[in-house]
Amino acid sequence: MNQSPRSKGRPEALAEKVYQALKQDIFEFRLMPGDRFSENEIADRLEVSRTPVRQALFWLEREGFVEVWFRSGWQVKPFDFEYFEELYDFRTVLEREAVRRLCALPPLACAEILTELKSFWMDAPRLEDGKAVSAHDEAFHMALVAAAGNQEMARIHAELTEKIRIIRRLDFTRDDRVDATYREHAQILRAIFQQHTEEAQRILTDHIAVSKAEVRKITLHMLQQARLQPIE
Repeated sequence: MNQSPRSKGRPEALAEKVYQALKQDIFEFRLMPGDRFSENEIADRLEVSRTPVRQALFWLEREGFVEVWFRSGWQVKPFDFEYFEELYDFRTVLEREAVRRLCALPPLACAEILTELKSFWMDAPRLEDGKAVSAHDEAFHMALVAAAGNQEMARIHAELTEKIRIIRRLDFTRDDRVDATYREHAQILRAIFQQHTEEAQRILTDHIAVSKAEVRKITLHMLQQARLQPIE
């Protein structure tokens, strides 16, 4: 007979496991925006005690994914489109500055820094799986900011990326959006390599703006679809 996870495991390790499981539930819409639940329900489902569940929920609360309701458990935060659009706008500011700095580098140094991005987005065969492209899209934008050389910019950008991931990934549920991502990433890189700062910033800004608009349109439809899915 297998021993229950309730009776083993370091508290911090269990809390991390619960945290990752709950975040994945939120990202995959198994826990929907607005859903309420209790610590006991999560503990029973994941076969752990309430202590690591509570710790994981406090971490998620600090990151803005859930909120506690006094005497009535927890709730997945409802979508606030205005909040997400402000995050997208802030992200745009950081990435435009990163592009400006990259365009100011000596061309050979810039090309060397961005070699891996060029290889994936311009030279290698395209991926077809939207979820995989979504992960590489995140990596592309984070790599641009990191390559600009300001660690604090990169840290803040990484935090923004984490916060918008829950809806940003929806942009890759359609083939035309995957195609657009490859095309526009290549255009951004070419403009950077040619040191065309304004063109690179314009393409980047339009790229993010279109993604933001598409995500807003897709989100409510995807939420409605998720609501209709049977609970496994």
